[in-house]
Amino acid sequence: MKLKLIAALSAIWGISLNGFPQTLKLEDAITRAVEQYDQIKSKQFVAAAARQHTFFQKQQYLPDLTIAAQQSFGTINAQHGPMYAYGGLASGATSMPLAEQNWNAAFGSLYFANINWNLYTFGRIKNQVLLGSMKEQTTEADLTQEVFQHKIKTSATYLNLLASQRIKYVQEKNLNRAQVFYEMTAARAESGLIADVDAQLAKAEVSNAKSLQIKSYDKELEYSKQLALLLNDDFKTYQLDTVYNTSIPNSLATQHVNLIEQHPFLLLQNSKINESIQTEEVLKSNRLPSVSAFGVIQGRGTGFDWNYIQDNTAYSTNYLKGIGVNRANYLLGFSLNWNLTNIFRFDTKTKEQKLYTQAVQIEYEKYKKDFLAQSLLADSQLKNAIDNFEETRIQLSAARLAYKQHHALYENGLTTLVDYTQALYSLNRAEIDYEIAQNNVWQALLLLAAAQGDFNIFIHHS
Repeated sequence: MKLKLIAALSAIWGISLNGFPQTLKLEDAITRAVEQYDQIKSKQFVAAAARQHTFFQKQQYLPDLTIAAQQSFGTINAQHGPMYAYGGLASGATSMPLAEQNWNAAFGSLYFANINWNLYTFGRIKNQVLLGSMKEQTTEADLTQEVFQHKIKTSATYLNLLASQRIKYVQEKNLNRAQVFYEMTAARAESGLIADVDAQLAKAEVSNAKSLQIKSYDKELEYSKQLALLLNDDFKTYQLDTVYNTSIPNSLATQHVNLIEQHPFLLLQNSKINESIQTEEVLKSNRLPSVSAFGVIQGRGTGFDWNYIQDNTAYSTNYLKGIGVNRANYLLGFSLNWNLTNIFRFDTKTKEQKLYTQAVQIEYEKYKKDFLAQSLLADSQLKNAIDNFEETRIQLSAARLAYKQHHALYENGLTTLVDYTQALYSLNRAEIDYEIAQNNVWQALLLLAAAQGDFNIFIHHS
């Protein structure tokens, strides 16, 4: 019995969830957009790859350690004379020169371990590590900029969708008024109180109101698709938060001109400047030498005996005899390597990088001026949007009063159809202007947040 009751309650709860779609709040939409958008995911992987690159550069401090084992079978004929091994490839046959060619062959082996450690590179590795860190900061700044832009896009689309839904709602109210008007006009025409042409004109108004309602619904579907793409969601219609169509920002956003340098896009440009400057340091360090320590331990084996030169039969083709270690050597030392032509080669490359740095710095100043001007413009537009909203309130109040008066007058035969229709048009236009003006206040606040690079300006005034 209890199981049946629980199942029934679960079914009712499931039906209620399906019947009443959940409201999508702007904060939730932004969170989903940031977490699910593919472009942001891609840049997150790029940032992670940059962190691995920095770690790789730090590993350059480790020495090179090479071990090798070689086993071979061949002859050891040799003779006096010069030889150049092009590209480092040659056959190393160790023997005193023989009087004539022979084809005696035996097994041989070579085992060695080699370590090479760059003890001091005059800042080359250090600068490479710093450059890796700068690249990492650039990718992080690029990710932050992408997230910020996506928040702005998502918020703007959210507001556009909300405006289209409100306009559709206004057009539905207008359609209801037109239908009531038509029913009243048709009834009076049938009773002979007015001409039948008035009823036909009222019917045309109903058709026009339906057309406007359909067009507004098309707009809602279009913005719903855009929002679904930004959320990486399937296409659907959304039920949005009503706070943005029932109020305006609770307080005016103030300018933060002194913080314009913290705009995510400017931070990205600044990271590019720092990366370019660090690249100059890397190029400069490539002109300097490097000091290395090295060590080699080597063991060799051969199937040729020590007296093979005197007795050409003193060798064995036994595999096991050739792969053992007969002789061992070691080698320790230091080396100073300095390619002097790099002084001139990288001097030119450094000059090239400096010119690139100057170009990025000029771009930074240009964008900074653009954002400063856009911030001042957005602040003025926000004030104008609020003033315009107050005016639409007055217009809407007057239009509602005028419509009520003309409706009562026409119902009692004291005004013409033209005057009543004009009052209907004025009310519809005033309602749409009111909804758009209210939405524009939020859009203007969003524009200010985008210009100043601080999304909190918008979201904290919601």
